[in-house]
Amino acid sequence: MNIKDVRIRDPFILLEGDKYYMYSRYMGVGGFCVRVSDDLIEWSDEKPIFLNSGSFWATQDFWAPEVHKYNGKFYLFATMKNDRCHRGTQIFVCNVPDGMFKPLSDYPQTPSGWECLDGTLYVEDDIPYMVFCHEWTQCGYGEMCYIRLSDDLSRAVSEPQLMFRANEPEWAASCVSDRPGFVTDGPYMHRVSDGRLIMIWSSFRKNGDGNAYVEAMAYSDNGKIDGQWIHAERLLMRDDGGHGMLFRDKDEKLRLVLHSPNIRARERALILNVKESEADGLLEIVE
Repeated sequence: MNIKDVRIRDPFILLEGDKYYMYSRYMGVGGFCVRVSDDLIEWSDEKPIFLNSGSFWATQDFWAPEVHKYNGKFYLFATMKNDRCHRGTQIFVCNVPDGMFKPLSDYPQTPSGWECLDGTLYVEDDIPYMVFCHEWTQCGYGEMCYIRLSDDLSRAVSEPQLMFRANEPEWAASCVSDRPGFVTDGPYMHRVSDGRLIMIWSSFRKNGDGNAYVEAMAYSDNGKIDGQWIHAERLLMRDDGGHGMLFRDKDEKLRLVLHSPNIRARERALILNVKESEADGLLEIVE
């Protein structure tokens, strides 16, 4: 199937060997799937990598799967919930990138009692962390946070630490009018050549009478996860696209993949070339 015909939200692409793997929600069922490609253009049919057999705790909101290679295995980070439990990110493991993943625990690794989503793996000084979103539906001003994970990624071994809130950038806009609704979505960590640690993430900005879903950038003042996070004034994607991630293609070129437009049933994976900007050292899309 051509990439233009693949309906997908929150796409995540992993290059392993000579194949690209693109992960997504398995539409219509409780689970996740992968498509495989040689060239980022033509993709295989969906192949399930996790399905709820009926005994798994989560029953809804199977969202935003990511697969990271870590210590020789592949780890799936994905969001889910049920009617009795808060939404959270749980971690799964498999020996291959397109096999059936098994949960590392019986519960999410994000804090219990919090509404959380979009956990991603970040490793610093050989220490694994999960960066995740504390959702605006619970706290109003959506938060970006991190926790330290155990070496096997099975559990959190620290209290959550606040990185920033979604209302901090000057461009930020609430997604609702009757209460605070500042969204944090889809963090992904990347280090640029000057040593700065940056995060791309998504939220909403004012756009005429409505809001636009955008891809934003922030960077740490000390180059580490525990630094003060500074918001770039310039947006990476200004209009109707977001929840992106970065990967290197077979030619070592840096790519950004995100979904656009941000309209249910019309979403597609948009794969773009990006480079470091000569103006500020952060990222920009190459036309």
